[in-house]
Amino acid sequence: MGHKGRLELGATALLILKKRYLKKDLTGNPIETPEELFLRVARNVAQPDALYSEDAEKAAETFYEIMSGLEFLPNSPTLMNAGRELQQLAACFVLPVEDSIEGIFESVKQAAIIHQSGGGTGFSFSRLRPKNDVVSTSGGPASGPVSFIRIFNESTEVINQGGFRRGANMAVLHVQHPDVLEFINSKGRQGILTNFNISVGVTDAFMKAVEEDTECELINPRTGRPVRRLRAREVFQEIVEEAWKTGEPGMLFLDTINAANPTPLLGRIESTNPCGEQPLLPYESCVLGSVNLKRMVLDGDRPSINWQRLGEVVRHSVHFLDNVIDVNRYPLPQIEAVTKGNRKIGLGLMGFADMLIRLGIPYDSEEALRLAEELMSFFSREANQASVELAQTRGTFPNFTMSIYNKPGGPRYRNASRTTVAPTGSISIMADCSSGIEPIFAFSYTRQILDNTHVSETYGPFVEGAKKEGFYSDELMQRVSREGSIQNIPEIPREFKRVFVTARDVPAEWHVRMQAAFQKYTDSAVSKTINFSAHSSREEVEKAYLLAYKSGCKGITVYRDTTRISQALALECEPCTII
Repeated sequence: MGHKGRLELGATALLILKKRYLKKDLTGNPIETPEELFLRVARNVAQPDALYSEDAEKAAETFYEIMSGLEFLPNSPTLMNAGRELQQLAACFVLPVEDSIEGIFESVKQAAIIHQSGGGTGFSFSRLRPKNDVVSTSGGPASGPVSFIRIFNESTEVINQGGFRRGANMAVLHVQHPDVLEFINSKGRQGILTNFNISVGVTDAFMKAVEEDTECELINPRTGRPVRRLRAREVFQEIVEEAWKTGEPGMLFLDTINAANPTPLLGRIESTNPCGEQPLLPYESCVLGSVNLKRMVLDGDRPSINWQRLGEVVRHSVHFLDNVIDVNRYPLPQIEAVTKGNRKIGLGLMGFADMLIRLGIPYDSEEALRLAEELMSFFSREANQASVELAQTRGTFPNFTMSIYNKPGGPRYRNASRTTVAPTGSISIMADCSSGIEPIFAFSYTRQILDNTHVSETYGPFVEGAKKEGFYSDELMQRVSREGSIQNIPEIPREFKRVFVTARDVPAEWHVRMQAAFQKYTDSAVSKTINFSAHSSREEVEKAYLLAYKSGCKGITVYRDTTRISQALALECEPCTII
């Protein structure tokens, strides 16, 4: 397989590749080029084609083409580890936490192994007996789930200090657990549980009780018996208050998630990966990848979407991710068994905000919502068809007979789930596109990469547009950098301001509606940050949580400006942190 021209990579992309992805010698110097990285990954991931009597060389060429053309990129562990000694290619894992000291610390050990290999982990702590409950072996009081979450957090901290890809976790506690209020407040102080995102798992019954202002029972998971009752609205308000103050906890709508569980006979889904977009069964893993929508726009007097190429890239990407399941080296035998049994993949997209700007469509508009639904509907159809075609030659996923698809005339899929919208951090920087389905963060900002390297960036399309419209100046860019928004700059035309909106300019309701538009045609879930200004009220956060539930989202995460010490992207006057 020959080279097909040099890669078009920006300075920040090259910096990230050098620091995180390229092979290095013992002194830390890169010993492969970006082209060689994509060749390494393409060849490695193409190998399973030979097992299915297919053309592995042709697959490698196709995989190299879509990656080097920045049309598709897989999740970071695949780029880092494919074709290398580690060969652990999945990003998302969920581990069970059983109600015993042996079970808890077995999960701590398993999580450490996964973090060491570059993956992130999610846990439900809902099975653990509550604080002050009886411990039969000692007769003393139990310390409760939150105390054990701290142990998992410390373990992650130690692994992170070993220089691996930063381990991340999700802790979920069911809303009926007796310790739910302690859990809701567990990140109330800065610097606590820094390696965890936390989410309360809520049910339809709980949300109905909130609406009707009735009580809900708190149930001891050890006995299955109610221990006390609380006003559902009181618990909900506590969630809202903490989310307004700190950005956490998020909420997972467990009944909505399980209504779409493709293998309910294998168990109920209780947790997700760290960013919430991949609900998984215990010991299940998932490999993710994203198609770059920025590359799917045809230029011209009236730019348009290249639907044909988008369909082709989606199909190639499904093929790629299915191969990853076979070539992957799993950190635990239990994970290999469940993952290969269901063969879940999570193909998503990035560069949506770039696409909207190229098409001249404001992010917070009905037209943008219609396009989101049209895009994801098309995307899902193509991914589903690709999975069906793979099943015709390779067979359905082994647990197919235990799935919701096992019925006369139903689609016979190779993969139990096909689509997921993930938060594309590093890979969207490499692909020079906006992250996931998020709006543009800002048009001039500072990015911090790993070891406190700061990179100043400007948004190319904004600069090009400003020059074309004749209002560009260095002074203007300095002001844009300071303010983080162009909405209050009088010399910028109104039509320009309408299209070039940042995450801060978009009202929270439109963030939620956009998440719901994509969720409508996504198998798994959608990662989306619901942004609020520093001056937003608790009532606005409450409205967003309720709207997310009512509009069919599977979860919600909010972020109000200045509520956290650090963030990955920052304007001139703000701190920033690791990506």
